[in-house]
Amino acid sequence: MILSRLFSRSRNQAFQPSIPEGRRVYAIGDIHGCLSLLDKLLAAIDADNDARGPAEVTLILLGDLVDRGPDSAGVVERAIQLHESGGDVRWLLGNHEEVFLKALSGDPAAMRYFVRIGGGPTIHSYGLAGEEYLAMSFEELAESFPPLVPDRHRLFLEKAEEMVRIGDYLFVHAGIRPGVAIDAQRPSDLRWIRDDFLDDRSDHGCVVVHGHTIFDEVQERANRIGIDTGAYVTGKLTAIGIEGAERWFLSAED
Repeated sequence: MILSRLFSRSRNQAFQPSIPEGRRVYAIGDIHGCLSLLDKLLAAIDADNDARGPAEVTLILLGDLVDRGPDSAGVVERAIQLHESGGDVRWLLGNHEEVFLKALSGDPAAMRYFVRIGGGPTIHSYGLAGEEYLAMSFEELAESFPPLVPDRHRLFLEKAEEMVRIGDYLFVHAGIRPGVAIDAQRPSDLRWIRDDFLDDRSDHGCVVVHGHTIFDEVQERANRIGIDTGAYVTGKLTAIGIEGAERWFLSAED
């Protein structure tokens, strides 16, 4: 295991974003079923938090807990445990959770799309795998898979938020639609947008912290910070820490 801290590389001199005094925020990028990386990163966050002293701490999961990686069921269960531990834990609905929930409705077309975007490993993590899985049609999968997902997992994902704003930072899964007021953003943009948001350099009135799009390293811009470092393909899961006007980054690597 390698734990590394990546320090911020640039600052907008005209605007120093901050969160209220006495608060500390950690936000974790797209986990995609990588439970071992999540546990390593949580341990790093705990150590970092302890070293910094008392504060009101919020942990935010930026969505895409599931799909593509080996243990989506384990990641969802760990997120539930974090929530039930009594800390301030917030979780956002990613586009993969959106499709996952639709696949649980029993619709074969939704199941087909779920598998197409990486839902196969999620299905395996809930116990349907091997020859049994391979032999099933999408109609059979749509009937057989939903009962394998615990109600507590489904209900937890259904309670996910669209966005979280703390101080000068807005936490979303994918991004926002430039030029649209924050309270008028469409959920589809918050979960799916890419280039229109990534290529935009305008002032959003806040710094948007997001996942959804993989970068080799943390991508900092004056108006946004992307922290999806592709855990399921690179073996690297990243988090941002924020306190006052300071921010820093933690990562866990296989």
